[in-house]
Amino acid sequence: MDGAAITADDLGLRGPKGTVFEGVNVSAEPGSLVAITGPSGTGRTCLLLTLTGRMRPTSGSAEVGGHRLPRHMAAVRRIASLGPVTGVTDLEAAWTVREQLRERALLRRYRQGWRPEGATRRRARVAEALERAGLELDALPHGPATPVRELERMEAVRLGIALALLDRPRLLAVDDVGLKLSDTERAQVWALLRSLTEEGTTVLAVSTEPPEDAVVINPAGATARAGAGAGAEEEAGTGAGAAPGAESGGADTAGSEPVSAGRPGPGNPPEADSEGESTTAVAAEAGAGPDTAPGAEAEAGPEAKTAPSPEPQADTDTDPAAGTGTDPNTEADTHTDRATVEGGSEDAFPATGRP
Repeated sequence: MDGAAITADDLGLRGPKGTVFEGVNVSAEPGSLVAITGPSGTGRTCLLLTLTGRMRPTSGSAEVGGHRLPRHMAAVRRIASLGPVTGVTDLEAAWTVREQLRERALLRRYRQGWRPEGATRRRARVAEALERAGLELDALPHGPATPVRELERMEAVRLGIALALLDRPRLLAVDDVGLKLSDTERAQVWALLRSLTEEGTTVLAVSTEPPEDAVVINPAGATARAGAGAGAEEEAGTGAGAAPGAESGGADTAGSEPVSAGRPGPGNPPEADSEGESTTAVAAEAGAGPDTAPGAEAEAGPEAKTAPSPEPQADTDTDPAAGTGTDPNTEADTHTDRATVEGGSEDAFPATGRP
């Protein structure tokens, strides 16, 4: 099967919270092993989802398998399949392996020409995908009836890849290759992905430690403001980055199919906006709210806390008709106290009339 070539020219994505990634350039031949690397929160999953047609880029251009992005996102989705991507293609823990495979095959409604694919061909397709992913059902604790929740991490990864290979894609995308795997298992996953590229399939994988023979993309190196992609990834629902505005961006996350973000998420530092200022800095400059700097009140002095109480003055404009027996000094003191409580001056409560 012919793989899909990947090219990108100054590709970028912005989300509601700022830049997810920008300035990404790549050129990969069909059947290449392409690795997206960099620190967590730099838009790795969002870039993966963008190059597979799941998120819409906001700047630059890209081409996958001869289809331009973002114009032909649907065409890219038809030739690109997602393997394990947290928050996007999560397995159903309560299902058995057999049910997971059967459901995926039925939902895809594979066709032979204009006619739906028969049961015999569907079973052959499933067997082919399992063989390519290196998953032996008979080796599982309960065979095909093994619940997904009882699978080892390596077995779950192979099952996720097998589900993606049911589509016989030209481009296979896998997120977080080394997540919760030992060094030996991580090497086995890379060997599996490399064997798929030898068959002609282009593989796009996210990893913090890519192999030396991979075409490496580092969104962090191409991003002007490092760390801005974390919040946008969470918004994306991805998931993984979602669309980080987008993957987290999120995963975040504009103009894409529903994804959990899976990605991207809590505990990130304040993100820089388009002006280069953080929301915390803006709040501190304004001098209001709980984020005000602790020393601001001390610098302002005691005058900033309470308005000075004016000198008690006698009311010289007391209306004679108001009656006798009223002490003018008491009247003035009353108005003065009320003005002091309100933090204003005597003018707020004229002596000639009470509100």
